[in-house]
Amino acid sequence: MDIKAAKRMDVVPFSGIRKIMEKGVQLEKQGVKVIHLEIGRPDFDTPVNIKQAAKRCLDEGKVFYTSNYGIPELRKAITEKLATENGVSYDPDTEVIVTVGLSEAIFDVLTSLLDAGDEILVPDPVWLNYIHVPRLVGAVPVTYNLLEKNNYQLDIAEIERKITSKTKMIAIITPNNPTGGVLNKDVLEKLAAIAIKHNLIVLSDEIYEKIIYDGNTHYSIASFPGMKQRTVTLNGFSKAYSMTGWRLGYMAAPAAIIDASVRMHQYITTCALSFGQYAAIEALKNSDDSVSGMVAEYQRRRDYVVQAINGIDRLSCQKPGGAFYVFVNIKQLNRTDEEVAEYLLHDAGVTLVPGTAFGDNGAGYLRLSYANSYENLVEACERIKRSIEKLQ
Repeated sequence: MDIKAAKRMDVVPFSGIRKIMEKGVQLEKQGVKVIHLEIGRPDFDTPVNIKQAAKRCLDEGKVFYTSNYGIPELRKAITEKLATENGVSYDPDTEVIVTVGLSEAIFDVLTSLLDAGDEILVPDPVWLNYIHVPRLVGAVPVTYNLLEKNNYQLDIAEIERKITSKTKMIAIITPNNPTGGVLNKDVLEKLAAIAIKHNLIVLSDEIYEKIIYDGNTHYSIASFPGMKQRTVTLNGFSKAYSMTGWRLGYMAAPAAIIDASVRMHQYITTCALSFGQYAAIEALKNSDDSVSGMVAEYQRRRDYVVQAINGIDRLSCQKPGGAFYVFVNIKQLNRTDEEVAEYLLHDAGVTLVPGTAFGDNGAGYLRLSYANSYENLVEACERIKRSIEKLQ
């Protein structure tokens, strides 16, 4: 039988991150020691108190379906967090959904709000879910530039130029994946004014908000005047609390957006992990010390990696203000990012992601995740240095 995928799948390539990861795994099967710097996964265990909360719920039999929206206790905890930390008040009954990771939240809101032909402004480079999910429904992602020379701040004039009568949404990710850039308050204020002027929905991905350094401050654009009613705030537990495998995210937005998104959510997943939702309450309420400890270690690693990379001839990088990625500039090597990533995999046994996995502006860059042990990072940077020195 000749089985063909739906035509819509033609616009959905395999993840560039997973491609390089799988190649590394294959080398490991051959006995090669590979240091994985491609995956955006905290290497810390989930804090003990969070795991204990999940175990208690298992013992208490909290293992059944929950409300499609998520358990009331977690939704209340999320709204308390957003009010206290982000300066935005939400109704836990109508303005919050708990999702199966941030990925599902992105899928839900984009597929439930975008029609064929609608345009969404998306940064370049970006985590490519924001490109491919709109394409699945026939919407058009229109990219705007995040450039190293501008410290990865968006250009307000460019945003204004790219808005058309078809523009419905604009996506921002701060701190950013893959650059580690953090959008400044004045930039967000100007963007808010544009969103209000042109009646745009803003999709604000804040999954890395707690992983921030050097006195930087995270600002939620929904907290700015006139913005709550047009902002979808996306967040979750994977990065800050090292809960990637728990698959828990959430969306906070006006009730009309939640109403549309929860209907998509109902048909995809029904609900998020029941006992995991109770553990997420523990994460929000009693894990600040654990998060602070992890962030301090990320900063130590970041400082080492930035110094090490900038000490390698023909490589350079900026010091990121947040997340746990360094976007390494390899343009002086006069090779494509795919070629350099492949070379470093086989010559150095280190996996880094080609920048073009995140968009056209990623050409000439590699994303390095320092969510790995300090010792592994030291060895990886030494391997990279030796390999680059061999390149003519």
